[in-house]
Amino acid sequence: MARHGSEHTMVTQRTRAQTPGGNMNNKRNMLVTGIRQALLLGLIGSTGLGASSAFAQDDQDAGAKELEAIEVTGSRIRRVDLETASPVQVIDAAAIERSGAVILGDVLQEIPSVAGAATNASVNNGGGDGRATVSLRGLGEERTLLLVNGRRVNYDDLNSIPINLIEQIEVLKDGASAIYGSDAIGGVVNIIMKKDYEGGSASINYGVSGEDDGERKGISATFGTAGDRGNFIISASYNDQEEVSAADRDYSALALTLSSGVVTIGGSSRTTTGWYAVPRALAQANGINCGGSSANVNLTRIEGRAGTAITDYKCFEASDLFNYQAVGNVQLTPQERTNVFVSGTYNVTDTITAYADLWATNTSSFGQIAPLPFDGRPANDNIVLSGDSIYNPFGVDIIDSRLRLSRIGNRRYDYDTDAKQFNFGLKGGFGDTSWTWDAYGSYGRYKQDNTTTGYLLTSALADALGPSFIDAGGVARCGTPGAPIANCVPVDFFGAPPDPSSAAGQAQLAALAAIAPNTRNVTTQSLKTVNANFSGDLFELPAGMASAAVGLEWREQDYAFEPDFLAQINTQTFTCLISSEACTSPTNGSVETKEIYGEALVPLMADAPFAQRLNLLVGGRWSDYDTFGSTSNYKIGFEWKPIDDVLVRTTYATVFRAPTISDLYAGNFASSDGFNDPCNGFTGPANPACANVPTDGSFNQTDSQLSAIKGGNSTLEPEEGSVFTWGVVYSPSFLDGFSTTLDVWRVDLEKTIGTFGTQNILNACFSSTVANPSPFCQLFSRDANGEMVRLFDVNDNVGETATKGLDLGFKYAMETDIGNFRTSLDTTYVDQFDVKVIVDGETVGQQFNAGTFLTVANGGLGNYSRWRGLGTVAWNLGNWEAQWNTRYIHGFAVGSLRNDGPCADAAIPPGSDGCKFTRGATTYHNLQFGYNFADWNTRIRLGIDNVGDKQPPILYQNNTLNGNTDERTFDTVGRYYWANVTYTF
Repeated sequence: MARHGSEHTMVTQRTRAQTPGGNMNNKRNMLVTGIRQALLLGLIGSTGLGASSAFAQDDQDAGAKELEAIEVTGSRIRRVDLETASPVQVIDAAAIERSGAVILGDVLQEIPSVAGAATNASVNNGGGDGRATVSLRGLGEERTLLLVNGRRVNYDDLNSIPINLIEQIEVLKDGASAIYGSDAIGGVVNIIMKKDYEGGSASINYGVSGEDDGERKGISATFGTAGDRGNFIISASYNDQEEVSAADRDYSALALTLSSGVVTIGGSSRTTTGWYAVPRALAQANGINCGGSSANVNLTRIEGRAGTAITDYKCFEASDLFNYQAVGNVQLTPQERTNVFVSGTYNVTDTITAYADLWATNTSSFGQIAPLPFDGRPANDNIVLSGDSIYNPFGVDIIDSRLRLSRIGNRRYDYDTDAKQFNFGLKGGFGDTSWTWDAYGSYGRYKQDNTTTGYLLTSALADALGPSFIDAGGVARCGTPGAPIANCVPVDFFGAPPDPSSAAGQAQLAALAAIAPNTRNVTTQSLKTVNANFSGDLFELPAGMASAAVGLEWREQDYAFEPDFLAQINTQTFTCLISSEACTSPTNGSVETKEIYGEALVPLMADAPFAQRLNLLVGGRWSDYDTFGSTSNYKIGFEWKPIDDVLVRTTYATVFRAPTISDLYAGNFASSDGFNDPCNGFTGPANPACANVPTDGSFNQTDSQLSAIKGGNSTLEPEEGSVFTWGVVYSPSFLDGFSTTLDVWRVDLEKTIGTFGTQNILNACFSSTVANPSPFCQLFSRDANGEMVRLFDVNDNVGETATKGLDLGFKYAMETDIGNFRTSLDTTYVDQFDVKVIVDGETVGQQFNAGTFLTVANGGLGNYSRWRGLGTVAWNLGNWEAQWNTRYIHGFAVGSLRNDGPCADAAIPPGSDGCKFTRGATTYHNLQFGYNFADWNTRIRLGIDNVGDKQPPILYQNNTLNGNTDERTFDTVGRYYWANVTYTF
């Protein structure tokens, strides 16, 4: 039978003292008190997903064990007291197993303290690499620090960590820059891996959606052994997740837009029947009369016509827009992942232990979107459809041409990612003292190959769409009879897509294939760390022993992004050798960091009236970066137990985030950002944002996306801020098994690193005047017809962020004649999430995001529903078990509501409630059942996720990038059935 000695739910990273004096602190505590604290913490600290496995068989002998000094996430001081000043949430191994999840992102992204726009497998447009991240407090994945066994990881992908070997996850919901350095602003996720594991286990899992797609299957195995001198554990897993197509879900099958309270089936002006701007006089001469008075009119091929004569065309209308949702887009990206984890310890002497762990992950995945939207305009692909082409029925050069290239297939982004990390070190004690030491080194590296298909070689395409002729042998040639172009076949961008069953169709497809190369971009990153920590008692005070921890750390991170030479952008024209939207630039750089830290725990009072315990905690960290200089951060906290049943806690910490290599040095790259043009329906007076836009109210944007050029900024300064928390833990002695926690928090940040946001730039310019234009007006341009051409939005210290709210939780466990019950409810309320955009000291834009949703592409940060909750009711009796989980996301407004009225923000499409566009609350229910076949050492679990087949709220294409909804918050798959079987030996 497999067993492991780390099944108890403690907020810990176990770092056992190896010295004879290592248990001196424990001896000062009564065993009964220690046991009570451990059980209490199991009820208080764990999440609804991870409520303590209070009735697990492995925990029944807890009363025979003495509590050890441990390291609590959020501090490096080893302590016996588990209730600390910082709020920490725990998800244990049993809860992860009961969830049926096979990747860690599916577990962590459901906890209520997560908000905003973390990456997951449902992110297709802009995702597809298989990563999952966590955004505590909605402050972004870059402001949440990820640790494994208390150590930084190089590749911040939750899914790269083998889920079957996790002992527990500890989520610190507090600022911790003084303890861990940069990035620990929203909090810290510390993943503790299993140790002291003896025996073996093997599991298989399978799942499929109620629509018979999204199939997943996997297998894992773990083996461990332990002896007097150490232990060894090895684990491996394989999981394969298939995609879910956007076309196979009602909410995502159509490109829906909302305008003036009316929902329409929208799409893209890059259609399979084309868009051709031709002289109005030419169209009228052939009986085609379009509205308006511009010099050119926009024509499209009539469906079913050959496109060889001008009479095969008509005026382009909104009903001709292309539904890109139904052609290749996916709502759940496929992933194939293999994980291996090896860990071991060896007692070199009675006081020194060597340890090492290594994990490696390979992930194959892809994202897929609709076929390439060709745009011949000078600011995009810059290709003219020649009037002398043998296929051009108009006989004039077409400067503005747009076509959906279904003839070359979908754009697909294949990723192959290898991530490895190796940690090794020594730990021990100093003689008979309480002091311990831990010195380790770490090396992590990941390499990601990204192969892109579905793009065309621009120069070759220009030749193929240029002048052409039929030679004497009846063969189509590029160029002119006097100057033919070798190795070039004319391409038809006017007629219907080629018929592969005909010789002519095959020739056209072959000509396109010859100029449709695959491109390969390679990303590598490495992290080297050397760290030494020391912890122990300082001196005895009347209230107890003062203790401290000190340490130092050195890190070096290297990053390189090498795009295919075909994709490297020309910084003069902002084009490259393939289609413009794939253009990017190389990035190379490194950051070296040196840090020193110290912490102290000072007991102020003990066993006094209304002060059973009063402790002071202080900490500080000095960090020196070779990119910007040095910074110092500190933390102060208090723990007060006025009576045995109540703990009052508070912390104040300064925090920072150093700009990453990509923040600093990323080259220019193109991004297709969604936007709502503030000049739609423009009637004047003159506005600096509306250059070349007609003033008769007829203007309406023809595309929901524009080309935004983004990149790094080497002059960035680090983000700085503070985090304040205050909370109460109440565990009434008259009600065994019950506890409740309340924690209030506030985060204030300055000099936040990011982009200003496409929609913010447009809105700020539109809100200014011709006499006093906003600086943002210089960042975008329009063509002669008023259509948006290009926008620039590189990284900057863009402003300030202020957020506050509270966490409220309840736990209750009880034993009855009909089984043991465990209930929990964890909730988070966001009272404020304000973002200011500041230029030269002046606030030029402000968002009040609490209770709203706005995509990153539209200048927002994701979803900030005011309430989120996660509830659990679990039951077990003998070999039987069952669990019901409920996840709640409160309703929200789409757009950033402003103090001067919701209509002031053009990013908010008008809806049925005046200018507000709101969506109601969403609740998901998951069920799980299990049975342990004890005689066979086999446990079977069956589950149904999203029992009610709840569909995500429709937010429309003008507010999202993926399938009309917020795929980072809501379930995009629907009802899902799963099963797993585990055999232990």
